[in-house]
Amino acid sequence: MRNNLFPIAKEGWSYIGYTFVAFILFAIFDLDLLELLAFTALLAFAFVFRNPERVLPVFEKGSVVSPVDGVVVAIEELSEDEYAYKVEIEGSYRDVAVLRVPLTSEVSSFKVTRGTRLSKQNQLSRILNENAEVVFQDHNANTIKITHRAKQSFDPIKFDMFVTQKFAQGSRYGTALNATTLLYLPQNFRLNINVGTQVKASETLIGYFS
Repeated sequence: MRNNLFPIAKEGWSYIGYTFVAFILFAIFDLDLLELLAFTALLAFAFVFRNPERVLPVFEKGSVVSPVDGVVVAIEELSEDEYAYKVEIEGSYRDVAVLRVPLTSEVSSFKVTRGTRLSKQNQLSRILNENAEVVFQDHNANTIKITHRAKQSFDPIKFDMFVTQKFAQGSRYGTALNATTLLYLPQNFRLNINVGTQVKASETLIGYFS
């Protein structure tokens, strides 16, 4: 994923490939309605799995950028020793699904828990829905925990990483289509966003380590 420079993320290739084959078959057999549906689905897959290049802005040392596209819907202060803030970012099918590393760091830990993909309005979604968690740690031992929780989606959350792997800020590390993302930030962090802020992966500044 991190080396995938194609305009379509590799996670979408199979969907597009199968849909294209179906489109050709329906065209051969002159099934106009099915041909139109297949072509529409092909365009839809190409849109939701788009993989645009992002120019990483030049921020001060210790900066943290957004790992996802979406809207900040909540910022909560925590009473934990390790993390002081929880930022909730809501993604949708309109947003780019590619995940990007928020700071130059290495992977301290990660896990992916498979589950259902219920609507967020369903009370069981927080318990049963598929989720993935990753902790990034920089050279100053600053850590950020990121949790991606699936909503209604046809594609699972996918990570492309291993523990102790080093990433540059803005590198790709997976995909999460139509998901909610939670950022857990430590005590020595200064937030640069508010509720309602529209964020873009690798382009929007979340804040700085002090």
